[in-house]
Amino acid sequence: MAQTLYLRLLIALCSLSECIHRRYHYINMTMNWTEAQSYCREHYADLATVDNMNDMKQLMNQVNNSGNIGVWIGLNNIGVYKWKWSMGDPVNYTNWESDLNGQDNCVFMKFGKWHHQHCKQRDSTFICYNDKLVLINKSLSWSDALTYCRQYHVDLVSVDSEEIQRWVSVLVKKASTPEVWLGLRHSCALGVWFWMNGQMVCYQNWVNSTVDKSCDTVRSGAVQSGGDQRWISLPQTELRNFICIKYED
Repeated sequence: MAQTLYLRLLIALCSLSECIHRRYHYINMTMNWTEAQSYCREHYADLATVDNMNDMKQLMNQVNNSGNIGVWIGLNNIGVYKWKWSMGDPVNYTNWESDLNGQDNCVFMKFGKWHHQHCKQRDSTFICYNDKLVLINKSLSWSDALTYCRQYHVDLVSVDSEEIQRWVSVLVKKASTPEVWLGLRHSCALGVWFWMNGQMVCYQNWVNSTVDKSCDTVRSGAVQSGGDQRWISLPQTELRNFICIKYED
């Protein structure tokens, strides 16, 4: 009975959780889009990427005091209606004020709506963002990696959505080990995988449909650093690089 109640609680958490992996920074200086992009890449990660309503709410919280001035975001047009984010991410969410018939190739936000603007216009402030994930190029056991992340950062990363998986996939390409530890653990007592932040594994990206759940040794989850960056089950004593969640700036 207790196991059944626990599993039901974990399932409920899947629908409630939201993982925020970007922190936005409003820059109260006017530049053209390319200058703003260069500034963000030098001092932060890049111009703002917005993937969903949660990102949009964070963005609006940063620009509430910007007045009537437009605010550059990282969306630009690389061809006929071929929009992309400055970091190269696909466009999964938009909030246009008008249609896409304009000829201007860069985008600014005003009162929460997105508008076309000529990229060379220098009358807009802008929003940068920082990543909240960091690859640690040390080879540690899973338990030691967990301790390291909690001592120097926040925690081992929980990959609870396709969006987070995309960010992890970029980071692990720089790893020095064939797999990289995630904050993913198997419970033999309950027969389930779970994230160290307490969430059940709702989103999954395993390399095989049949995951190794043997209890001959304690097993944890890692992501492949090559190929298509799928997850794999490994004994926790294996030495691997790992990804931490960083403290907010």
